[in-house]
Order: sequence, then structure tokens, then C-alpha cells
Amino acid sequence: MCIIFFKFDPRPASKNAYRLILAANRDELYNRPSKLVDFWGSGNEVLSGLDLEEGKEGGSWLGISKRGRLAALTNYMDARQNPDAQGRGFLVSNFLTDSLDSYSYLKKVSSQGHLYNGFNLLAAEFKAKEDTVCYYGNKGNPEPIFLKPGIYGLSNSLLETPWRKLQHGKRLFTDVINQNLPSDSLVQELLHILNNEELQTPDPAMESQGEGYSQSMLLALAAVCVRTPGYGTRTNTVILIDRDGNVSFTERTMLNSDINQWKTSCFNFKLLE
Repeated sequence: MCIIFFKFDPRPASKNAYRLILAANRDELYNRPSKLVDFWGSGNEVLSGLDLEEGKEGGSWLGISKRGRLAALTNYMDARQNPDAQGRGFLVSNFLTDSLDSYSYLKKVSSQGHLYNGFNLLAAEFKAKEDTVCYYGNKGNPEPIFLKPGIYGLSNSLLETPWRKLQHGKRLFTDVINQNLPSDSLVQELLHILNNEELQTPDPAMESQGEGYSQSMLLALAAVCVRTPGYGTRTNTVILIDRDGNVSFTERTMLNSDINQWKTSCFNFKLLE
């Protein structure tokens, strides 16, 4: 499970505005081995955390490259999982190192969507002359779509599916980004939203899709920040891309499977446009 809120504004009018504001949570088993966010790839140009789960090493859930390629993944809530399906995390790491444009990449992925358990994938390119954000979910439309400028929410159903927790988080996200805060304050406020544990219940739409999950798990999943004894939100990420291509990447990650131990990592760089 994961949740992502983002504003896409490819040509912001104000000098202090952002081409992208993204706030995301990774929800996962606390003890699933992962590598902390850092640069990797040819020339250390890709920035992301990496999965170290046996058989899925090198996959990711969210990352960006210095060339302006960005990808983010959420799983689709479905109690019926195929244990032999391909690892979805490679959909992110492969895009970050690929040369295909975002739409063509998702088009290629869509032809292989049946090989994976349910997922949603955002693929984006931020370039000097044009910014593009595309979306594909293998439980929805067979074709990828180009996203228009706007504010979006994505959780564990299709893009913009109005789950209560998604609507709640999106309202909080919208309120914060409309305040024109300095970047440091904006990051802190977005991290605060990502750690909102307020349960948004009842939610018939989420419960219907989650048929097969226990009631206690469905209840725990009904918040922006998920907390159970062994599973939940273990990474918060905020990415800002300003008008001039300056990137601010802040990630707060749980250490040692302990909800009381966290490490915050901050990276700042300029896109190679």
C-alpha cells in the first residue's frame, strides 16, 4: 500500500512556484530489507531507495534522475495475489534508466500488464522545453494517459478514485501548497500531512475493493499514515521541482523496523536540461 499527492504545473507563472510538488508514503512490512535513498546508476544520476527483498533486488517505489525522469508506483488493493507474478518495483527502476519517453514506456508496460499483480505507475519527464506526466494502471484503462496540469491523488485504487483517506489527504495537501510557504516550511508541512493517522471510516468503496482483507486491517489502512504492529508507513518522501529545474528531495525513513527511529535524508541538485 502507498499514497501519493502531487501538483503538476509545467509552466508556473510565479518565479517562486513549482513545476512539481509531490508528497508520498511507502507502506510496507517494517522488516522488508531496503536500501536507504541515495544516488545510483550510470554516473550516479538516479536517486531512489531500493528494494533488497530476495528476488526483487534493485526494484523501487519512487525515484528521480538528474535527467528529469521521475517514476512512482503504488499497488492495487486486491486480496488475490499471484505469488509468481513479476516484481513491480522494476517498473520504476527500469524507467529511471531507460531512454524511452514516458508515454512510450507506459505503452510498452501496458502490453505486459498481465504479468504483474495490480499496480499504478506514474512516469514523468521534466525538460527545459516540456514537462510530461503520464499514468497507467493495469486494472483500469488499457492505454496510458497524459495528465493535464492539476492536483492529483493516487492510492491503492485507480488514479483519483475517491477513497475517503485520499480525499482527506488531498484536501490537506491542497491547503498547504496554496499557502506559498518557503521551501523548508512547505516540506515540513507536507511531511506532517504524510504522518496523519486519522482514520477515514467508514469507506464502502475501499471496503468493497478490499474484500478478503480482515476488518482490522481495512480499518488500519483507512488513514494517510498506516500503523499496525508489523506493517505500515515506513517512508515519507517530498519532491519539489522549481521553475528553474532545481530539485529538492527529502525522505524520512524508518530504521530497524522501529516506529520510534527515523532518518531524514535531503538532496538538492539541478536537472541536466
